[in-house]
Amino acid sequence: MRTYFGTDGIRGRANGVITPELAMKVGQAAGSVFRRGDHRNRVVIGKDTRLSGYMIENALVAGFTSVGMDPLLLGPVPTPAVAMLTRSMRADLGVMISASHNPYEDNGIKIFGPDGYKLSDAVEQEIETLLASDMSGKLARSHDLGRARRVDDVRARYIEFAKLTLPRSLSLEGLRVVIDCAHGAGYRVAPEALWELGAEVIAIGVEPDGFNINHEVGSTSPDALIRKVREVRADVGVALDGDADRVLLVDELGQEVNGDQLMAVIAKSWLDDGRLSKPGIVATVMSNLGLERYLSSIGLSLARTAVGDRYVLEHMREHGFNLGGEQSGHVILSDYTTTGDGLISALQVLAVVQRLGKPVSQVCHRFDPVPQILKNVRTVSRDAGASEAVARAIAAGEKALGEGGRLLIRPSGTEPVIRVMGEGDDSQLLMKVVDSICEAITEGGPSAVAAQ
Repeated sequence: MRTYFGTDGIRGRANGVITPELAMKVGQAAGSVFRRGDHRNRVVIGKDTRLSGYMIENALVAGFTSVGMDPLLLGPVPTPAVAMLTRSMRADLGVMISASHNPYEDNGIKIFGPDGYKLSDAVEQEIETLLASDMSGKLARSHDLGRARRVDDVRARYIEFAKLTLPRSLSLEGLRVVIDCAHGAGYRVAPEALWELGAEVIAIGVEPDGFNINHEVGSTSPDALIRKVREVRADVGVALDGDADRVLLVDELGQEVNGDQLMAVIAKSWLDDGRLSKPGIVATVMSNLGLERYLSSIGLSLARTAVGDRYVLEHMREHGFNLGGEQSGHVILSDYTTTGDGLISALQVLAVVQRLGKPVSQVCHRFDPVPQILKNVRTVSRDAGASEAVARAIAAGEKALGEGGRLLIRPSGTEPVIRVMGEGDDSQLLMKVVDSICEAITEGGPSAVAAQ
């Protein structure tokens, strides 16, 4: 068990878990691990639009400069822009200050290595060890202290990078697109990129005030996007989350299109174009059984990993896949990016829409999802799901569902909840099975159940 790092960096309540003291020590620890060679070591630092981003940014700068690193401050930019610029600017380290889809009260610190990839468990453990130690011996001498500066052309760099993932001959002209930026990190770059590619753009969620990030907008709250798509009779709606590394689409009928359907669209397109590096894609244990069946029908495999885009990416790199992602909308296109990128993923799908000349409702409905139920059991103990009673309920549920269904019970890496997911062709049986497991968990201690 690690103290600070979860499935996606360090995350928690600002001034609760994420304090200035912790952020400064993270800067010192990470800077010490990645300070190598005789050159001036650089770290790029981006953030989303949360009020606490100012506090954490300044604390990180203090930490990095104290160990001799030069911070390059990017301001509000998407997480994938930080990953891209870490490589592009030959930085030794990249940091994104964000809690992704969480409310504004939370914040987090995501770290990328010089190659633009998220850190391995081993490197995160090395940083954790330093966080628990006396860092005074790591401080730079007075004349070796770092110097911070702001970078001005960040948005233009990222927009051009995103546009170049499409053929130069392809235009989005004729598409009316509603883009919901969740009042988050993509609020400037996403609408500009879509407009420059020729689309008619209606933007919502583009007025951040430090408090409204993800509030009733964005990929985890699509109702505002659905209403807007219907109101303006748009061809498609695109919703990003707070740091713009995930995406959800809404078709012209107001129906949601999640990450599983997006991966199916891109997989078939890349298969037809001969662009898949392997005859398959990588997803997590949460992806719908319907996706697996669809891929099988077109001759592709589905490799499953633990939840978390970092685990998807690790499997992709180890086994040579260039397409993977999560049902939640983290889609990784490793020909272009080293992490999930909501804007670039959306562009790939919109390119297919333009090429086929069909409505989004037809293009993006590649399979009928198998009924899936996800419930979160809020509990004070991560061990609440490991009791004998829970094990018996799981065994009984697996027997009842048989080969036509599956169960997944796991503690969340970012919240104090145990997630109970089940899927199967018989929705009524599935509900009974999931409820019985949730009841077994709640009997083990104080908890609450919430359905998703």
